[in-house]
Amino acid sequence: MRCLALAEAWQDAGGGVFFVSVCDAPAIEERLKREGMPVFHIRQEAGTSGDADETARIAHDQGAYWIVVDGYQFGADYQKTIKDAGLSLLFIDDYGHADHYYADLVLNQNIYANMSFYKNYEPYTRFLLGTNYVLLRREFLKYSDWHRDIPKVARKILVTLGGSDPDNVTLKVIDAIKNIELEKLEVKVIIGGANPHFDLLHETVKDLSNFTLIINADSMPELMAWADVAISAGGSTCWELLFMALPSLVISIAENQDTVVSELDSRSIAKKINGNVLRKPEELARIVSDFLHDFDQRSAFSKRLVRSNNRNGSARIISAMHCPAEITFRTVELSDCNQIWLWINDPLIRSVSFDTRSIPLDRHKEWFSSAISDPDLIYYIVLDTNAKPFGQARFKIKSKEAIISVLIDPHYRGRSLGSLVIRGATEKFFAETQIDTVKAYIKPENEISRKAFSKAGYVEQGLCDYNGNLAHLLIKNRGT
Repeated sequence: MRCLALAEAWQDAGGGVFFVSVCDAPAIEERLKREGMPVFHIRQEAGTSGDADETARIAHDQGAYWIVVDGYQFGADYQKTIKDAGLSLLFIDDYGHADHYYADLVLNQNIYANMSFYKNYEPYTRFLLGTNYVLLRREFLKYSDWHRDIPKVARKILVTLGGSDPDNVTLKVIDAIKNIELEKLEVKVIIGGANPHFDLLHETVKDLSNFTLIINADSMPELMAWADVAISAGGSTCWELLFMALPSLVISIAENQDTVVSELDSRSIAKKINGNVLRKPEELARIVSDFLHDFDQRSAFSKRLVRSNNRNGSARIISAMHCPAEITFRTVELSDCNQIWLWINDPLIRSVSFDTRSIPLDRHKEWFSSAISDPDLIYYIVLDTNAKPFGQARFKIKSKEAIISVLIDPHYRGRSLGSLVIRGATEKFFAETQIDTVKAYIKPENEISRKAFSKAGYVEQGLCDYNGNLAHLLIKNRGT
């Protein structure tokens, strides 16, 4: 599901997506096809050299230049094979399980993620760590402005304990809840198509009128919006529950979930259920019942969840994928003043500016001092692989739009960096603001700049008047 979220974001940015798998999962495959994402099958053992070779071959055949890998079977050798095949690699990782990281990007979206997990990696490897990079599917983002009401007594429980749940923790939870005496209690139990215990679970709930068993739910946001409380495993669903501000009881059903569950509990944004409680249905029933009746705790959890949620994770990841390792961005600093003055007075920059006059240093310093404190001016410095500044990107916000201005150091011209800087800066701006539209105004004779903006995804709107000057207008909207 987290790969689907990233795939949707890549589609929304104008890219194409396909999935490669060694598993047969008809329900998931059907969903991917509905999303316009073909599925290719590999008859190799997951994580082997044969798998890596076949994956790289399919990527080349299909014209892909990024491969996203997600799974604990994939180690250092697998990554190296993909990189040796000349492909860019995003490696989704939860706890630093590989001996060495050859990936271009390593993504760990967990609340506990930090560099202590990653001791051995290549000089070019970049890390995207923490909940700023949480992957949320389109269906959840529709609820960005939704508000949750907390009832005095919770009566609607959503149980979701993973796609397979090999130890059938779901049954233990059902056995506990069915003994709770609470009027109008409703329970919806989500199980995946890979769950081997369907027959037993169905038999257990068939005579319980307040229980509903749902297989391969395709409307999780609606179910989470319906619920007052969730009982969840410690996987990626936790970040969806966080986004939906749903007070939750969380259970670690796999070793790699232990840290997530403990961290959520320690930050008081979810309540941990210890594994030993699962063997005691009466105690588990008491814990759940107490939570249903504890309005203050559920309200506090929900408020903390609202403050913690992050809707821009996918955009930040896409921005990192679009921006090559040799290009990074930082916020402008006062010490950049003189360097920027030299850039903007370059003869070529002056010739393509709407005001071609050179700018005196004292006037520039006065402007710059106010610019860096202007909340409506988002100002980035562009850095090369050695963290040396080689350009700038400015976004002036006006109402619900922004106007972009980009320049590159004369010594870096001729390297086809313009469109990369424009794309990377724009994606970063979208990720860090709520603005949905960016406009670029370009002098008619500046053909190089116009082509760079077009290549970066900006759409031409024709000629227009810009502050009394004739200009080409190009627009980039969020998600296009």
